[in-house]
Amino acid sequence: MFGAAALGAAAGLASMGMRPAFAQQNAISPDDALKRIMDGNARYVANTPNAQDFAAGRAARAQGQHPVAGILSCADSRVAPEIVFDEGLGDLFVVRVAGNTVNTDGLASMEFGHAVLGMPLIMVLGHTSCGAIDGAIGVVRDGTVLPGHLPQLVESIKPAVVTAKEKSPDDLLLEATKQNVLNSVESLSTGSQILSDAIAGGKLKIVGAMYELSSGKVTML
Repeated sequence: MFGAAALGAAAGLASMGMRPAFAQQNAISPDDALKRIMDGNARYVANTPNAQDFAAGRAARAQGQHPVAGILSCADSRVAPEIVFDEGLGDLFVVRVAGNTVNTDGLASMEFGHAVLGMPLIMVLGHTSCGAIDGAIGVVRDGTVLPGHLPQLVESIKPAVVTAKEKSPDDLLLEATKQNVLNSVESLSTGSQILSDAIAGGKLKIVGAMYELSSGKVTML
C-alpha cells in the first residue's frame, strides 16, 4: 500500500519522539506473542490475573512503547483487551471500533504498530452478542433503517451477514460475527503491502478470535 515510502517515513516519526522498533525489535515471535496473550486470557478466565503495579515502569513507558500485539476489537464496553488478556500498560496496541471492522484509519494504525513499534501479532477480536452485527442483520434481513451515521458503520459488516445467511445457521448472529472477524482478518492481510510483506517474511501473524461474554474465554477461529 505505502511500501518503502511508509517505512522511510518511520525514521521521521522517530524524530518526533516515536521510537521505531527497527533498532529495538520486540524479541518475541508471532507464535510466542499469541501464546502469551492466550495464556493471559486463561488467567483472566480462572480469575487469577497477574498483580499490576501501575507505577512500575512508568518512566520507561514515557520513553517509548514496544507492544507485544495489536488488537482490533469492538468498541463494546464489556470487551477490554488489556483486561481480557491480562496485560499491562504498553503491552497491547489496541484499535477499537463498533463491529471490529477495518477502515483506512484502523489499517494505518496497524501498519504503524508493526512497522514502527515492531509488534509481531495482530488479532481481530469479535465477541458474542455484538450489537453492531445485530444491527447489520436487521438491515440485511428485515430492511431496518438505522439513524444517524449507523448505516455507514454497518455497510462494511453487511457482506459478513450475507455470507452467513446463505449457510442458514441456527444462530445467525453468531455465524455472522465469526464471518465478520474472518473478513477483517482478510482485509488486514491483503489491504496493506506493509502487513502482507511482513506476513510473507514470517515477522507478523494476523489471526481472528471470538470473546465469549458469559465465560470470558477467547477462542481462536
